[in-house]
Amino acid sequence: MSHLRRRRISGTSPALLPTGLASFVQVDVEGHLFDDNGLWREAPVFKGTTKFDPLPDMKNILVTGGAGFIASWVVRHLTLTYPDDYNIVCYDKLDYCASMSNIRSLGTSNNFRFVHGDITNPSTVRACLVEHKIDTILHFAAQSHVDLSFGNSYEFTNTNVFGTHVLLESAREVGLKRFVHISTDEVYGEVSDDEEGLIENTILAPTNPYAASKAAAEMLVNGYWKSFKLPVMIIRSNNVYGPHQYPEKVIPKFTCLLNRQQKLLLHGDGKHARKYLYAGDACDAFDTILHKGTMGQVYNIPSNDEISNLNLCSQLLDYFGYPNSTSSEFYMCVQHTQDRPFNDRRYAVDGSKLKQLGWSQKTSWEEGFKTTVGWYIKYGETWWGDIEGVFTAFPTITEGDVSTVENVYERPERLGSIDIGRLNGVIPEEPRAEDASDTPVHEAIEDITPMPLPEAAHNTQGFAL
Repeated sequence: MSHLRRRRISGTSPALLPTGLASFVQVDVEGHLFDDNGLWREAPVFKGTTKFDPLPDMKNILVTGGAGFIASWVVRHLTLTYPDDYNIVCYDKLDYCASMSNIRSLGTSNNFRFVHGDITNPSTVRACLVEHKIDTILHFAAQSHVDLSFGNSYEFTNTNVFGTHVLLESAREVGLKRFVHISTDEVYGEVSDDEEGLIENTILAPTNPYAASKAAAEMLVNGYWKSFKLPVMIIRSNNVYGPHQYPEKVIPKFTCLLNRQQKLLLHGDGKHARKYLYAGDACDAFDTILHKGTMGQVYNIPSNDEISNLNLCSQLLDYFGYPNSTSSEFYMCVQHTQDRPFNDRRYAVDGSKLKQLGWSQKTSWEEGFKTTVGWYIKYGETWWGDIEGVFTAFPTITEGDVSTVENVYERPERLGSIDIGRLNGVIPEEPRAEDASDTPVHEAIEDITPMPLPEAAHNTQGFAL
């Protein structure tokens, strides 16, 4: 792919950014500048470890949401692992949880392009597919924070369901060769403590608006497979963690709170558990399914490491050097808050089908945990800009209705109380008076008492480069 010329455009057309992302100021569709704090230059570049023989009918791969957490791992992996085989196009609207810093290290890669666009805009999606001769889509883009889905769930339906529909229809129109849809283990619903991992043909039973929107998207994907013979695969993964995850999620959020010497805010009784998979292993799983999976199939990505929120708190306190062997010590650093309206106790999936393709979990919880926490100690406070708004127990969300689901470029404030405009250096419009009715999902915990550092050594060394 040759260099694309730099251009500034208006309306809803995507901004195409050439190679050398680090060498020039980027301009979004409203003319706002994306600042570069340069932090990415000193940070380690993470990717997966797998490499397969390139597929002869796959050349130009579009990764939606490619500047976000998991997708940026895949973008870096595919770009750097297959430099002579595949061209990678990262398509992202740069929502609050994305960051150009996640992909700036690829600025000198000739097989990488960034397109600033929204998956809910049919004309720009189709134009991108045609211009870049896309034959494969890895669809990661989604609203994914469950807490936010309890507030303005319309945004989740718009992005996760309608956005997926736009991609599917555009893919059908251009004759796409493969469409890989990234879903979630949450579509299965809650799994009891004595229940084994669920297999791929288990009936879906989502319990929150986020999971329901992802299940609905899967129905569309299946519909296009059955009706139009669009070559599709669906992937459902356990919880992925690692560097580059926006700090609204529990591991980076708790790490940043302790780094600020503030109490950990624990939803409910803290006994909810999740199976955690390191992002490098997840990246390898996506690469494996992309190259060895069968069209029309669903694949679970499992994890062996199930951790309760109480246990996670204890391990983080140990890492930071805070004594927590007694209840009084533990609750000097931890504060229970109101729970979600509904909070699944645990999820579990069976990964036998994926393991038959040759994938296995390689990163131990201990190794992945130390790498992740160390990275957030060093980079977590500055990677995304101002993240002050994520440290309450629950986010405050601007209430919306189905008639006010609009392009994020026009209403960045609609995404919540997080200072969206400060992230990535975007300068937003002034909030409009008619949007001023903020409705909190839960009352924020205001009495967060900063914790004094204990006498024990406090681990602030960060990630060892």
